[in-house]
Amino acid sequence: MTSILPFLILIVPTFILAFWAQNKVRSAYGKYVQIPSRGRITGREAALAVMQKAGIHDVEIVQVPGQLTDHYDPMNKRLALSEDNYHGTSLAALGVAAHEAGHAVQHKVGYSMLNARMAMVPVTNIASSVLPIVMIGSLFVFSAAMSGLILKIAVACYLVLTAFHLITLPVEFDASRRAKQELVSLGILGQDELVGVNKTLDAAAWTYVAAFISSLGYLIYLLSMLGGNRE
Repeated sequence: MTSILPFLILIVPTFILAFWAQNKVRSAYGKYVQIPSRGRITGREAALAVMQKAGIHDVEIVQVPGQLTDHYDPMNKRLALSEDNYHGTSLAALGVAAHEAGHAVQHKVGYSMLNARMAMVPVTNIASSVLPIVMIGSLFVFSAAMSGLILKIAVACYLVLTAFHLITLPVEFDASRRAKQELVSLGILGQDELVGVNKTLDAAAWTYVAAFISSLGYLIYLLSMLGGNRE
C-alpha cells in the first residue's frame, strides 16, 4: 500500500492532465481551423511576413504531413508547417504559423532560453533513448544492487527531461506572445480575431505544462522510491 499511494498521488493525476490537455488543444484547434481570417492570408505567408519583419531571410518554410506537426528546426533553419496550416487561412493556421515564426525570431535575436533549450537537446535525446531500456531492464533484474543502480539511472534521466520541459515553457510562451503581437502589428489579423488565436495557442501551451508536470511527477515518484530503498 505504501508504494501504491505515491504512484496514485504523483502519477495518475499527470495522466489525467495530459489527456485533458490533448483534448483541449484538439478541441480549440478543431474549432478555429474552420474559421477563416478576413485577410485570407495563408499560414505560410503569415510566417514569412513575421520573419521578414525581423530581418530573417535564410529560413526555409516547408510543408510536412500530419496534423499539428508544426515545428521550427534551429539547426537546419527550417520552419515546418502541417498541410492545414501551410495552405490554410484560418485563425488557428495563422496562430500556429506565427508561433513557429516566433521561434525563428527567438533564434535570430539569441533568446537565452531558446539557446539553453538547444544546448540541452543532445543530453535530452540520450536520456530519452536510455529511459525505455532502463524501464524494460528493471523487469528482469532481481538483485537489490542492480535495482538500485537502475533506479538511479532512471532518476538521472527524468532529472534531465524535467529540466528540459521546464526550459521549454518560457520558450513556448514567448513565441506565442511574439506571434500575437506580430499578427496584429503587421495587419494580418484584426484585434477581434485574436480571440481564436489566443484560444488555440493557450490550449497548445497546456500540453507543454502537462509534459513538465508529468515529468516532474515521475521524478518525485522515483526519488521517493530511491529514498525508500536507502531506509
